[in-house]
Amino acid sequence: MTTISLMKKTASVILEKKKLTDVVARVGIILDISGSMRTLYKNGTVQKVVERILAVASQFDDDGSLDVWVYDNEFSRLKSVTERDFVNYVDDYILNNDLIHKFGRNDEPPVMEDVINKYTVEQPAKEPTFIVFINDGGCKRTIKKPIVASSNKPIFWQFVGIGNSNFEVLEKLDTMEGRFIDNANFFHIEDIEKISDEELYNNLLNEFPSWLIEAKEKGIL
Repeated sequence: MTTISLMKKTASVILEKKKLTDVVARVGIILDISGSMRTLYKNGTVQKVVERILAVASQFDDDGSLDVWVYDNEFSRLKSVTERDFVNYVDDYILNNDLIHKFGRNDEPPVMEDVINKYTVEQPAKEPTFIVFINDGGCKRTIKKPIVASSNKPIFWQFVGIGNSNFEVLEKLDTMEGRFIDNANFFHIEDIEKISDEELYNNLLNEFPSWLIEAKEKGIL
């Protein structure tokens, strides 16, 4: 069995446990490519993260694809990744792509606004969108604006902090005021290489089920 099929197996066990097996959702990943992430790109960690999230996306998504964005102080919307072309995706489409701005400072709101635009303006749909947002710290306080603005839209933001930087802004997500419903969750992993697929998927899908219920009750979905 390939590693991706093993990961899909684990993902489907967790989906069953969380009663998500019938959910159809669009899945996107936003990857921090600011300077402090350089090593994680070069040593293959980010490629592994993409593969692990793809295993979840392939369960949720009707066409089994994962939409991808990268950002530092600029952002790029990339070609979606599927099980057919995930091998070397990070090298081929990110590191060897000269059109992508990389290893600068981080600025989250512009990429978040592009995500909201894609799923609510360019390609609006009835299904929910599940966004995994990988960040290695120092998130800008200005993320509040896009999070609040999208709180009545069918988008759920799952932030994942990696490394041992400062996640103060993300740690306060649950108490963020002014939202239609709570549409964001955060968890922190010091070493993403060491966390098992089971634990990763458990954490990733921790608040998504309750958001789905509330979003249906409030007429967002």
